[in-house]
Amino acid sequence: MQQKNTLIDIGANLAHHRFHADLDAVIDRARQAGVEHIIVTGTSERASRDAHALTQNYAGYLSSTAGVHPHEAKNWNAGCAKTIEQLAGRQGVVAIGECGLDYNRMFSTEAQQLLCFEAQLQLAVRVQKPVFLHEREAHDAFFALLKQYRSQLKGAVVHCFTGNTAEIREYLDLDCHIGVTGWVCDERRGDDLRQALKFLPKEKLMIETDAPFLLPRNLPVKPQEGRNEPMYLPVVLEAVASILGISATALAQQVRLNTGQFFNLPLAA
Repeated sequence: MQQKNTLIDIGANLAHHRFHADLDAVIDRARQAGVEHIIVTGTSERASRDAHALTQNYAGYLSSTAGVHPHEAKNWNAGCAKTIEQLAGRQGVVAIGECGLDYNRMFSTEAQQLLCFEAQLQLAVRVQKPVFLHEREAHDAFFALLKQYRSQLKGAVVHCFTGNTAEIREYLDLDCHIGVTGWVCDERRGDDLRQALKFLPKEKLMIETDAPFLLPRNLPVKPQEGRNEPMYLPVVLEAVASILGISATALAQQVRLNTGQFFNLPLAA
């Protein structure tokens, strides 16, 4: 029987309500698929607390991030900032974020998003944790602010990158890592990403599901409820390996090394 590749999902929203009823089963399926570790995304004050709580319930298998998504930027205040900073110092919290800018839906104003993003960049500098970044339809403003702080940051990964070659080159100029999701499997809208990945050094690549979102469209059998899970991370790996023209096994080894070093994960040798 062919041995499964050993993978790390750098971004899964396991604190999301869609996982409340069957998280144990979700994690069991992930393990069976070869996913050895999952980083649970913090997207708000409450979600960051919940994500950290999960790392305690599944110690050693889950880590988490602590941060406020641009959609939630309107809720950023002194109390929220204090909570995120406290979480950042706790065992199992490996990055600040998900933070950044999102000018697509504008659930928070531009001014609120910029304030919230910069505050979290400053926090990441203080606590020397890498940042887990979100950008949608806001590249210029996002890049300009990130550039101001990048030299002081321990690390930066642009999560769920869906951009083009010019954007990926700009991020590489700032020594950023790139997170790739099932967007790469989408035949309708993934062309720019697929082309951009050809210019990405394998040492800067990480993979993720962004579960329960972004279910890979190339799954032969899709779940009826359309919920994405970490168990589908191998589908992302296979798609990226095909684009890069290398074996999935070789890519899995490189991506695991990248991820373990970036997030300082306690992985087995």
